[in-house]
Amino acid sequence: MQDGSIPYDGSVTEAQEWANPDFARNFLNNVYSTLQMRYSLDGDGSMLAAGSDEAVNSNLNSNINIFNNGTWSPVRTIDEVYTNMYQGIRKANIFLVKAPTSAIIPSDGLTFAQDVARLRGEAFFLRAYFEFELVKRYGSMVLVTKVLDPNESLDLPRNSFDDCVKQIALDCDSAIARLPEWTQAWTVGTDKSKFGRATQTAAMALKSRLLLYAASPQYNPSGDPVKWQAAADAAKALMDRNKHKLYTTGNTAYQNIFLWNISGAAYNDEVIFATSTSNSNSVETDHAPISYDGATGRTNPTQEMVNAFEMRTTGRFITDAASGYSAAAPYINRDPRLGFAVMFNGSTFKSKTVDTYVGGKDGLGTNVNATKTGYYMRKFLAEAAVWNTSANTNVRKPWVVFRYAETLLNYAEALNEAQGVGAATQVLAAVNQIRGRTGVAMPALQTTNPAGNGYVAPTKEAIRERIRNERRVELCFEEHRFYDVRRWKEGETTFNKPVTGMRITLTAPNTFTYQTFNVEDRVFTSKNYLFPIAQVELNKAPALKQNPGYN
Repeated sequence: MQDGSIPYDGSVTEAQEWANPDFARNFLNNVYSTLQMRYSLDGDGSMLAAGSDEAVNSNLNSNINIFNNGTWSPVRTIDEVYTNMYQGIRKANIFLVKAPTSAIIPSDGLTFAQDVARLRGEAFFLRAYFEFELVKRYGSMVLVTKVLDPNESLDLPRNSFDDCVKQIALDCDSAIARLPEWTQAWTVGTDKSKFGRATQTAAMALKSRLLLYAASPQYNPSGDPVKWQAAADAAKALMDRNKHKLYTTGNTAYQNIFLWNISGAAYNDEVIFATSTSNSNSVETDHAPISYDGATGRTNPTQEMVNAFEMRTTGRFITDAASGYSAAAPYINRDPRLGFAVMFNGSTFKSKTVDTYVGGKDGLGTNVNATKTGYYMRKFLAEAAVWNTSANTNVRKPWVVFRYAETLLNYAEALNEAQGVGAATQVLAAVNQIRGRTGVAMPALQTTNPAGNGYVAPTKEAIRERIRNERRVELCFEEHRFYDVRRWKEGETTFNKPVTGMRITLTAPNTFTYQTFNVEDRVFTSKNYLFPIAQVELNKAPALKQNPGYN
């Protein structure tokens, strides 16, 4: 069996696996399988948005509420990825060691050495990604850059946060040195095997996010501008590659970034890295309003989330007296991204009107799954998805991990923190690219005309507020808010209070009154900036030590 063929009994030794060209290449595919689709964390349609002030889960018994109700502990965990991430790291380490002497048959016109180098670049990227997923949750991790022997001691202490950042950045650089930069031929076309593969720009996007976190107050309490500048430089390096741009096809371009059934949208130039796609309508059945063929409407945006969207004409917060906001018509003339991300009373989905007023078919109290806030999530949902009929239609959908809008926002935030108002022109130019997207066309932010649209006071603090709000709006429900508030060290003030909704009452035909109300109390204490290490892991490796406050 030296040729790598499979024995008749189906058993395969390690040597035979790496001597078989298909098995060897598929081993890397198996590393990719560690990546998570994040539309349903606990198999019940819960999204991380409901663990922040972005949303409430319509299932009040969902485990997602562990984040919010003060019961989060080493024996009561949620989104526990510790084992999966280390399994992914181990598989990546095995591939890095075994690939150079494997029987992989080169593809895409590459030599064996070139193809193996590219494949190892993918493994370096994946290892870096898994490492970052651990660090952003637990604050640090045990760095494992070799294939561990089960016979050696695995009761190891965690490395420092700074050491983890250095290693993840090194793995990103190792990936960048080996991967193709970014071409549509690599990800789009007849060869579907390239969908969801790592590229140089994916590794650069990961490095940009990593250094932004490392520069933020959670890990940089002194505000060291050198760290902020490093984060800005990492984002600018990706921008300067000029391989990605905002998706601007059609007036619903912002919404269509995530909808793979839209012609031309799949792996568009804004999507830097996404998981592989699967044919499914579960995102729609989990999150569409309850009157849509038995959907369960799980992710209900909060009033706090809705309030973050500015007024379309003036580019001002709704709390600004000059904004033009009317409490009697709260959804009129708002940032178009509100309608693309949130379903409110009177929205249209699948050619039907969404009725969230009290007594409406999708309204408060209609049934156990009905919205708890007066809103439903719109983002990610495809009009083309059909379910509960003989003509069920699935749509191809990945989880978008990195997209170019985030890179622009990373750059703006980091540069503002590093250089202040002296860099306002470059900072606002990056943000205004996003605001000016086709179909959004929000007024550009500017610091020169106090009476003008989009005015921002020319201070570092005022610009910071607008950048943070732009992140909140542009990246809503994409798992940024949960971590952004933590890295900004604002959890005790932002997450430690009730979230609210809108009670809408029909008083006459097409006439409504609006009243905000408390939906859910929330608890956040200083320990909640980091995840607890699960007790089961501490029992196996006491040297890990628990994160502060969870003992």
